[in-house]
Amino acid sequence: MKNVIITGTSRGIGYELVPLFTDAGYNVLALSRNSAPISNINLDGCTIFPFDITDSKDILMVSQFVKENWKQVDILINNSGALINKPFAKTSIDDFISVYEVNVFGTAALTKAILPFMKKDGHVVNISSMGGVQGSVKFPGLSAYSSSKGALITLTELLAEEYKETGPSFNALALGAVQTEMLEEAFPGFNATVSAEEMAKYIMQFSLSGHQMYNGKVLQLSLIHISE
Repeated sequence: MKNVIITGTSRGIGYELVPLFTDAGYNVLALSRNSAPISNINLDGCTIFPFDITDSKDILMVSQFVKENWKQVDILINNSGALINKPFAKTSIDDFISVYEVNVFGTAALTKAILPFMKKDGHVVNISSMGGVQGSVKFPGLSAYSSSKGALITLTELLAEEYKETGPSFNALALGAVQTEMLEEAFPGFNATVSAEEMAKYIMQFSLSGHQMYNGKVLQLSLIHISE
């Protein structure tokens, strides 16, 4: 039975991922600052506790849990994210730091803590954004968010190279607009053509088998990819 860690599970794609994995018989560690939404649906095979990816004590707590209960992690999905939509002139350095602490530094810290428990056939999936892809269409107001997601893509490529002999595999999924609470907060009234549930189904399948074909890759996801 595979053991799966998912961050950012209180809403959106992360929330949808958890029951998909538990219904398929996997053990899931669901991590988010607000653990109540997942706790309220009583899933078998799911362990839940409040988790702040920017807090070193919480990251240590996760590694201790794995060491004492699982011994091994098969899949790590770094899904948690922070987004600020402000004109660059009004985006403070503290804004940049708060976004990077979640999207880059926290993701790196959690990955580093979990790597000792992953084997060659393990898979780390980093959830990035089309806004972080070089040459993609960019949107004003997302200087902190999109640049942090670009950094996450580069980190993915570097880790894949560094661990290519021993594993695990590292891949990034660059998501286009998905109808989530975070999108609604950042862009009120905008309607995406892909639901959180649809994207979660794709991410689940990719996390289970994508590393058999890809390592160190960035897959750009749009509606056409989801429907194929």
